[in-house]
Amino acid sequence: MRALALIALVGCGGVDTPPVADDFVWSLPQGMPTPRVPADNPMTADKVELGRFLFHDTRLSRDGSQSCASCHDQARAFTDAKVTPLGITGEAGRHNAMSLANVAYNSSSTWASHVVRLEDQAKLPMFGTAPIELGLSGFEGELLARIAAEPVYADLFPRAFANDADPITIDNVTRAIASFERTIISGRSRFDHFVAGETAALDASAQRGLALFESDRLGCASCHGGFNLASSYDHTGMPAGGQVQFFNTGLYNLDGAGAYPATDRGLIEVTSVANDMGRFRAPTLRNIALTAPYFHDGSAATLDAVIKHYEDGGVASPLKSPLMKPFTLTPSERADLLAFLGALTDDALIADPAFASPW
Repeated sequence: MRALALIALVGCGGVDTPPVADDFVWSLPQGMPTPRVPADNPMTADKVELGRFLFHDTRLSRDGSQSCASCHDQARAFTDAKVTPLGITGEAGRHNAMSLANVAYNSSSTWASHVVRLEDQAKLPMFGTAPIELGLSGFEGELLARIAAEPVYADLFPRAFANDADPITIDNVTRAIASFERTIISGRSRFDHFVAGETAALDASAQRGLALFESDRLGCASCHGGFNLASSYDHTGMPAGGQVQFFNTGLYNLDGAGAYPATDRGLIEVTSVANDMGRFRAPTLRNIALTAPYFHDGSAATLDAVIKHYEDGGVASPLKSPLMKPFTLTPSERADLLAFLGALTDDALIADPAFASPW
């Protein structure tokens, strides 16, 4: 079975191994690599715990109505079920909220940019103004005053940043949030148990779906490969910087020359290279059954609609990836593919109290 090529690259679920980074002990599914951690933000248990409080704290929005968790709900594999998130003013965001599961392994932290560090990504919703999300631009002093007034933080910040004379800073807020996010590791799905040798973990339909997923006919693994079923990777054991690929999947061709909506044109907005129009990072497929709607703009309501888009080969476009080739699925094959995608749900992740709100 060609699926063995994928299986060789994915983590084996169900058994934890504890490699040590700095003074932090990772709890990783067997076979998953240790995440790479920035030298200026080493992992510590105190910092992770502080990050969990901050991640779920509505003080991190100007009007006190939203937190990071508002758009990244644990029960939905850290997404929000919206086409695009709504900020504190009701303004819609530009991109569908990506899952935070396994963001520790991403070499790009957004849909279509080279923002790499989670510390930098955290500042985008906090201080961005186009669109406004948490609305903290110009509100930094009040934010720090709110945090300093909370007794829990009077204890947590000095423990997490013991070497800082004044530990309550914006940079330390984002360092702690990033540290917490790096611990959101997903690798205990039924698929992972199957990879680990528990052949009964996937029923016959899901196994047939896995074979379809890996087949040349569908080519799904060309963009969603490796242990995270994604196109962006960085972790220990890789060259510095990792690797990332962006793809135009033929969602739009507004002018006959491949144009995407002006509100969201993809990688071209970063590079100004014409051929980067409509190119976005392929996100992880882990927990995909929980993270509707789909695509960078949330334009597909269901997994079945996503499969139909790829089955059609996308719309005709001169900028579409050559990997986008139409195929035909029988009703039973479609059911098998959906069964496999459903087997990527990590029930342990969405129930793990280590990621839940401490408030």
